[in-house]
Order: sequence, then C-alpha cells, then structure tokens
Amino acid sequence: MPTGAPTGALVLSRAIRGQRRRVVAASVLGMTHQGCEALVPVVIGVIIDTAVATGSTEALLRRLLVLAALFLVLSTCYRTSARITEGTGEHAAHRLRMELAARVLDPRGGTEANRLPGALTSIATNDARRVGSVATVISYGVSAVAALVISAVALLRISVPLGLLVLLGIPPLLWLGHRISRPLERRSETEQEHAAHASGVAADLVSGLRVLKGMGAESAAVARYRTTSQDSLAAALRAARSRAGHEGAILALTGVFIAVIGIVGAYLAMDGSISVGELVAAVGLAQFLLGPFQLLTYVNAELAQGRASARRIAEVLASPVTVEGGQDAPAEPVAGHLALRGVSLGALRGVDLDLPAGCLTGIVTRDPAAAADLLLCLAREKDPAEGTVELDGAPLAGLDPDALRRAVLVAHHDADLFESTLIDNVRAGAGAEAPRDGDGDGPPGETAAVERALRASAADDVAQLLPDGVETLLAERGRSLSGGQRQRVALARALAADRPVLVLHDPTTAVDTVTESRIASRLREVRRGRTTILVTTSPALLAVTDRVVVLEDGAVRTDGHHNDLLAADESYRATVLA
Repeated sequence: MPTGAPTGALVLSRAIRGQRRRVVAASVLGMTHQGCEALVPVVIGVIIDTAVATGSTEALLRRLLVLAALFLVLSTCYRTSARITEGTGEHAAHRLRMELAARVLDPRGGTEANRLPGALTSIATNDARRVGSVATVISYGVSAVAALVISAVALLRISVPLGLLVLLGIPPLLWLGHRISRPLERRSETEQEHAAHASGVAADLVSGLRVLKGMGAESAAVARYRTTSQDSLAAALRAARSRAGHEGAILALTGVFIAVIGIVGAYLAMDGSISVGELVAAVGLAQFLLGPFQLLTYVNAELAQGRASARRIAEVLASPVTVEGGQDAPAEPVAGHLALRGVSLGALRGVDLDLPAGCLTGIVTRDPAAAADLLLCLAREKDPAEGTVELDGAPLAGLDPDALRRAVLVAHHDADLFESTLIDNVRAGAGAEAPRDGDGDGPPGETAAVERALRASAADDVAQLLPDGVETLLAERGRSLSGGQRQRVALARALAADRPVLVLHDPTTAVDTVTESRIASRLREVRRGRTTILVTTSPALLAVTDRVVVLEDGAVRTDGHHNDLLAADESYRATVLA
C-alpha cells in the first residue's frame, strides 16, 4: 500500500470525525437517557425507605413526581437520540459512498483492477453501510459506559463493596468482550469478500445473458453462480455462528456478573448493612446493568464488522492509479495532431505513427489485442511501457487525464447505453441538456451538435421506429434495442461530444451494409476538418478515409489509400474483404 494511503483505521476515524457534532449530541442525549434509567431503581428504593415504610402519603407523591419526571426526560432523550444516531450512520455511509464514487471515477483509473463491477457496488453499499453503523454505535457505547459508571456510583453510595465490585468487574468484562469479537471480525471480512464476489459474478452473468443463451451455456453459468453463491452462503453462516457465539458468550459472562452482584446485595441486606429499599435498588440496578452490557455486546459486534468493512473500503481508496496524473492542459485550440513514437504496450511493438491534424485515418489490424492496446494508449487508460504518445507535440504523460479526455474521445466498441431516453443518451455525449422549444410543452429541440450526430449515425432512423421517438425510454444498457441500433445510438453519442480528436473502434459491425455506407459518408462530412481515427476492418468506413495504416505483429507494416492497398496488398485485401 502506498505511503500515506488510507487504512481501515483511518477510514473509521474519518467516518466518525465527519459526524462529530451528531455523535457528541447523540452521546449527551444517550448518557442522559441511561443516567435517568439507572436512577429509576434508586428512586424506587428511596420511595420504599422514606414513603412506603413510613406510610407518608406526601413523601410518596413527591417521590412519584420525581419518578415521572425521570421517565419524561429519559423517553424524550431516547427518541431524540435515536433519530440523531440513525441520521449519523446514514450521513457517514453517504460520505463514504461519495469518496468511493470519486475514486472509482478518477480519470487515472486503478480501482477496477482485479475487481468485478458488482464487487465495487457491494463495497460502496454494504461495506459503506457497516462503517456508517460504527458512527451510529459510538454514541451507544458512550451511553452504555455512562450507565455503568452511574450505576457503580449509585451502588457505592448504597454499599462500598457493591460499588467496587462493579467498578473492578467492568474492565475485565470489556477486555474479554473485545477478545471474543476477534473471530467475528475475521469471519465478517471473509463474508463480505464472498458476498462482493457473488454480486460481481451475478452482474457479470446478467450482462452477458443473451450471449450465454445464444451459446446454450446457461447450465454452465448457473453452475458457476451456484458455486459462488454457496461459498458466499457458507461464509455468511460462519459469520452468523460467530456472532451468535460472541453474543452468547458475552451474555453468559454478564449474567454471571449480575448474579454475583445480586447475591452480594442479598448477603449485605441479611447482614443489616443495607436497608430493604437499598436492597431493592441494588437488585434493580443489577437487572438494569444487563441493558448496558447487551448494548456493549452489540457495539462490539458492530465495531468488529465495521473494522473489516473499513479495511475493504481502504483497499479501494488506496488502489494504485493506472496512469499518473499530469498537470498540464492541451494547448488551445487543440489542433489534433497525434503522434506515437516507439510505443510498446502489450501487443504493440515499437509503433511509430503520425496522425495529422484534421485527417480521417483508418487503422487496420488482424490482432484484436493490438487494437485494444492502441485504444488504451490513445485514451491514456494505460501509459506505454516504452515510447511516448503526443498530442500537438505535448506528451500525453504530462497532460491532466481529465483535460486530455475533453480533447480526445476514444469510443470503445463495447460502449454501453444508459437506462434513459434515446435523446438523453445522445445528449450525454454533448454534455448539456438541449433546450425545449417554445414554452417547454412541445417536443425537445435538439442542439445542432445532437441533430448532426443523430443524422450522421443514422440514429434518427432508429428513433422513427420507436413508439415515442427520441423520447423512448431504453432498457438497461440499451437491451431493448437490436445490436445495430445500439451501435448507432452509441456512435451518435460519440459524435455529439464534438471533440477535436475522435477515435472510433468498429462502430458499425452490427449495422447492415446499406446503412453502414450511409453512415460512412455522413461521418466524413460531420467530422470534416477534425482529427478522426477509425480502428476497423470495415471496407465501407475505410473507403472514406484519407489514409489507412496497417498494423501487423504489433508494428506498422504499411500505409496508403484504401483503394491502392486493395489493389496492391493481398494481405490487406484478405483482411478487409474477409
């Protein structure tokens, strides 16, 4: 873990500090509530000695009024404290979710390494909630300790031996409770890890459900998830058994402790050292002590689970970034001249490539890995192992990743759509809401960029086939559309962004040939004068490019115009016409 990186303890500390005022307020109210509850058996003992034993009605009424006041205060404090503590946990969990979201969305990347998306979702929900619960139970723990102290003081006033018994017995009980919670902490962490993995596998299978059905691989997918789910269930049951054992052991210890207090109190009453009222108060306090001890048991368990979840959150927050963030912004205006100088990464081997500003360039490769690694370099999702990539003469490594991606947009082949309307999906690329016509009652009027993008991608044809046109709500990831329709909407979103440099990876593989040819000619027109790179083997798209570069074995083999390469290069012809 990098120096200064968040740790589980730091995550817990920040969660509590961020809610400091609420924790303090809830603790004060909780202590008042517990103090009043502890005083109830004391007041009842006083009533027995000063009113019942003497037969004084006036004294009885006065003490009953005191008792009523205690109940009024403790009930009011309880309700207010409960409301504040619940809000404390929710606010702490929300703050953690925001931190996790910011880290996951960091343009430098890194959190997705070796983690399924569902696992990150589980950490941002379940683990954040458990750490938020720690901020909630802090006030419970403070209140419970206050109750124990008040009870001990009250018992000291009744009898020094009883008070000392409580004061000297509490620390060992708390220490034993902490030791007993260790197995629960370990098993809770394992349970959360298995649950997160099961969530990730489920999300992975759901996203590929159509592919699995098409391959007839449903049984294999079910078997995979069943195994993962059973592992998660086994871990959850182990954690549940551990928690049950933890709570049972604590309750047994506290039960013995309270029984000892009752026995000692009874002996002192028989000996005449304390009165009947004081005996009643002592027994009442002994029974009351069960509540604070149970509360501490609950707090211990929540702390154990919270520490385990905090470590998992810290691992995400401390994930090393994939690319180091530069400080510079691209020169304005962005001309869009890209250059690769001896770039090696994965399947790429010393690529030297010059992509002039304003040109429409096609890049052809038979190796999908080479295409994927090239896209990672151009998007700066990874930095080359060797060599540099430059934008208008400035190395990408020195540019701020977020500023770079506002200048260079890499649209991957497998881009997902959002669960929203078709027009909102396209507007997401434009980065702003389109204004509405007239008084806002009519259909939305698209911005010029959105209109051009819809037409250039032939997504306007898709809208005409939908029941509500561009306002039709799409299913999750656009699954209500066909593959070709999804591609056209995703292409429209990329074009609507109107970036100085646009890199498209196989944007029309699921589109029919007639529509693809129409998209190719419109694409050239809409991107005229701006740098556009098409990583594809589509002859329709390559035919409208200014130049085609051919990669082979991870390096540049040749380049030229599409028609010239078709005529002179047999390997190229076989690749694009296959």
